[in-house]
Amino acid sequence: MSAFKAFKACVPIEWSPNLYVTLVRGMPGTRRLHRRTLEALRLRKCNRTVMRWNTPTVRGMLQQVKRLVVVETEEMYKARKENEVNHRALRPPIVVSHLPGSVTYSSKQS
Repeated sequence: MSAFKAFKACVPIEWSPNLYVTLVRGMPGTRRLHRRTLEALRLRKCNRTVMRWNTPTVRGMLQQVKRLVVVETEEMYKARKENEVNHRALRPPIVVSHLPGSVTYSSKQS
């Protein structure tokens, strides 16, 4: 299961006036009609997100390129961004001591 599908499974879906569309697969090798649809949605590079109104026209365009994009509602998008910020938050550094505490070494052995 991909990370997006796992994330979408844990967030409740409600109707939203805005849709956040992310291009997750590249355009090379796709049909010309699909490339034109992605250009109309203003999606030109992978992992870019655009916000579109939730209208029948936009939903039809998304249906056409559904294998190339991920569609999120406003709540899902905000929750994903919040998780990314928390993941990137500064953490205290890990301190590793390489000096042995109770082991002693002698240079001469009898």
